[in-house]
Amino acid sequence: MTEDTTAARPSPAPQPLTGAALGERCAAIRAQIAHAFVGQGEVLDQLLVALLAGGHVLIEGVPGLGKTLLVRALASALDCTHARVQFTPDLMPSDVSGHAFYDPKTESFRIRRGPVFANLLLADEINRAPAKTQAALLEAMQELQVTIESRSFALDAPFFVIATQNPIEQEGTYPLPEAQLDRFLLKVLMPYPPHEEEVRMVTNVSHGRSANDFDLSRVRAVATPADILAMQLGTARTRVDAVVLDYAVRIARATREWPGLSMGAGPRGSLALVRAARAQAVLEGRDFVTPDDVRTIAKPALRHRLGLAPEMQIEGRRVDDVLDALLLKVEAPRQ
Repeated sequence: MTEDTTAARPSPAPQPLTGAALGERCAAIRAQIAHAFVGQGEVLDQLLVALLAGGHVLIEGVPGLGKTLLVRALASALDCTHARVQFTPDLMPSDVSGHAFYDPKTESFRIRRGPVFANLLLADEINRAPAKTQAALLEAMQELQVTIESRSFALDAPFFVIATQNPIEQEGTYPLPEAQLDRFLLKVLMPYPPHEEEVRMVTNVSHGRSANDFDLSRVRAVATPADILAMQLGTARTRVDAVVLDYAVRIARATREWPGLSMGAGPRGSLALVRAARAQAVLEGRDFVTPDDVRTIAKPALRHRLGLAPEMQIEGRRVDDVLDALLLKVEAPRQ
């Protein structure tokens, strides 16, 4: 078997982007996305938090809220390779990672790379694919590599997976296993937009147009892969005081014994909370993390790592309700 001859782009080695330059680049990405995507500022901020922290995102929301549009707008604002996979029950692992094929011209087998070989991958309705296909994505998310026919292929950096799922349809879906859920840095909930934002959205789309689509032509690329890596390096240098780090760890540890939770967050949850808090501080224009940063990002960083006790499920309670109570009880350090 011969490998495909397409050479992977060398990973850039940029200098960390810090201070005002880092904040300006984040603001530029935000501004470009706003040309196509109306409202949902909190959702957009959480997406940028994951991008800055170098993690992956699971977006959950009912159909028609603009989850795919948001990712398309982000891809347009970043001068990166991007791909989209519509997950379906008959999707095979090779449809995501790639496969070997016989080339009659060379009389040998070659590797055809799948859509996972992109900087930004949109996994649309990921819970519609069976576990075997979801596992093919798990290796890429965790190891930044893909195995095809017993050969490993490294993925280009940065590699950012944004998966979406519909919470209201259960027929024909395969719930994500806990091991894969834990690989997502954040789980973002996308609610219905407020009245004013929905009016703006309908006005923008329907004015003088017959197509039911959004115009992405105004979204300009303002960051390259090297820029994103520099932003991630700068974010990783954001200072976390020892007492703030201890606060984040105490929150994660409290979930393991909290009434109403059958499963708490493991050490990966503590790491995710600190990583996300650093990125949250960057979005707030600071080079240090505060307890408020930890509280702000705690629910997106932890909600998918927790299991709700049966009695709480019967009462119709949500994981976020338990986290709200927990955050009120865990004592924060004085600023």
